[in-house]
Amino acid sequence: MLLLLSASAFAEKKPIYPPGQKPGGNFSPAILSDGTLYVSGQVGRDKDGNYPEKFEDEVKYALDAIADTMKAAGFTFKDAVAVQVYLTDMELFARMNTVYTSVIPEPRPARTTVGVSKLVGKARIEITVTARK
Repeated sequence: MLLLLSASAFAEKKPIYPPGQKPGGNFSPAILSDGTLYVSGQVGRDKDGNYPEKFEDEVKYALDAIADTMKAAGFTFKDAVAVQVYLTDMELFARMNTVYTSVIPEPRPARTTVGVSKLVGKARIEITVTARK
């Protein structure tokens, strides 16, 4: 039993980078460890790094960034087990949920949605995902 615990304590942690993103910076887009993928929080910027005016586009861009990162690790949203959503305005919840449910397949993962006062830059939403094969 102790040997099993010791082995899991040293499980390999592999950083995952979506296509076009170079290693470096102060965090990894995702970490794959022992069959579980931990995707860092993603905000909804377009490919040029700009935040769209329309909130629904911002949600879709965040989910697209997560999907790209998951795909780089061989995962899809079907593998998602937990999602955390951070909103700067809880009045946006229904609009977020409309986009979310159009992208995330059934059975949907467990989800927490939290209202926060501020996110990075002009972001109104940040989403993180945990997935397991």
